[in-house]
Amino acid sequence: MAVSRKNEERFLDSDERQLLDKTRGAQLSGLSDQDLIGTLRMLRERQLRARAIANRQRREMRGKSEPRSSAPATRNDGTERKNEILTGAIKRINNERNRRAAASAQPSQTSLARKAFRLKKAADGRSATPSYKTANEGMRDVPNTKYEDLSRRMEIGRVVKAVATAQAKRDARQDDLN
Repeated sequence: MAVSRKNEERFLDSDERQLLDKTRGAQLSGLSDQDLIGTLRMLRERQLRARAIANRQRREMRGKSEPRSSAPATRNDGTERKNEILTGAIKRINNERNRRAAASAQPSQTSLARKAFRLKKAADGRSATPSYKTANEGMRDVPNTKYEDLSRRMEIGRVVKAVATAQAKRDARQDDLN
């Protein structure tokens, strides 16, 4: 049974309320991984304690165990609700941890782009489908017939100039010999 935030104050002490506030919304996503683990640990301790008390009270109400106080417990609704509230907070933290793990497991855009580039290079520009129009098959990929020049323009210019200079020197030597 869901418990409103207003009613949570009845079942939790101030420390537990502060812990619970960390497990909601923006505060939960703002926690570091270490803080998340620490909060989870504290919530589990408190939840286990609440569960143990609820079980003890239930046994006292049935008469199966001796009362811890002067009178046996007659109700354990508050302790049961506390256990439910803390369990919900633990579930929220576990969901956040799973979300973070899934987000970190996804490959980065850089690695995906590199993979696509490798696959494109491996395809060598060839397509399995014909590049001409066929009936009732829809549009076909028309491969680019202009191949990209992979050499750098600056390098080409430098080599051309070096060759021209060397040729001019050779020509000048030939003129001197004649």
